[in-house]
Amino acid sequence: MSTLEQTIGNTPLVKLQRMAPDNGSEVWLKLEGNNPAGSVKDRAALSMIVEAEKRGEIKPGDVLIEATSGNTGIALAMIAALKGYRMKLLMPDNMSQERRAAMRAYGAELILVTKEQGMEGARDLALEMANCGEGKLLDQFNNPDNPYAHYTTTGPEIWQQTGGRITHFVSSMGTTGTITGVSRFMREQSKPVTIVGLQPEEGSSIPGIRRWPAEYLPGIFNASLVDEVLDIHQRDAENTMRELAVREGIFCGVSSGGAVAGALRVAKANPGAGGGGDHLRSWRSLPFYRGVWGRAF
Repeated sequence: MSTLEQTIGNTPLVKLQRMAPDNGSEVWLKLEGNNPAGSVKDRAALSMIVEAEKRGEIKPGDVLIEATSGNTGIALAMIAALKGYRMKLLMPDNMSQERRAAMRAYGAELILVTKEQGMEGARDLALEMANCGEGKLLDQFNNPDNPYAHYTTTGPEIWQQTGGRITHFVSSMGTTGTITGVSRFMREQSKPVTIVGLQPEEGSSIPGIRRWPAEYLPGIFNASLVDEVLDIHQRDAENTMRELAVREGIFCGVSSGGAVAGALRVAKANPGAGGGGDHLRSWRSLPFYRGVWGRAF
């Protein structure tokens, strides 16, 4: 028997069977959509709340505040509901209706900023609210408990699941918590692993992946832990998302498409490599689904 918290993590690692290049390389995907709230963000959400509890910074009944573009908010709303916190989530008003509905279903209060203000505006308002005493800011962008979740769970899982055979780790960069934590773990292992980060090309928009202005670069990001950064075009992310469904049977969102597009690029350039990327669950009324599939689900 398990509690809900115990179902977070230990997600499957699956091998691409038809899309990987025929050069001796292998591409493996970590199926983070199998987490209870549907994404890799479940790990960081649990870590940020549990570690703050351990330090005596929060207790059930308190108000928690966070700026989010979607998946972190859903994960935090789930954990807050489970543990008895009130959750206030700030996000741009162009985020999908499904994401908003999921957060509200868990009992979270949503505070919207304009799409022009974007995530930068949501982060600024969240900090202002916390400074005014309206609640405890979890601050995923600067909170070391975010990458700590991946240092203690995601990284070790990948190492164990690949038997230490991994040569490259490819991850999209949003808060940069995943890539920072996994890289820190890999750096401590017995063989070198190349860490590759992904960001949208200039002018491209990929939900869940960011190209941060310098003044908003997450404080948890450590450039020395990333060996290479690749730019991914939105079109490539969307095309790969569609190809994953029709050729591999993996139904995912555009950020996952971007991650796999990057992993395939790395695999083609490195014959015999064995690498991995993240697969996250996403939402199906977004414009890229209407454009790619021809209708909203």
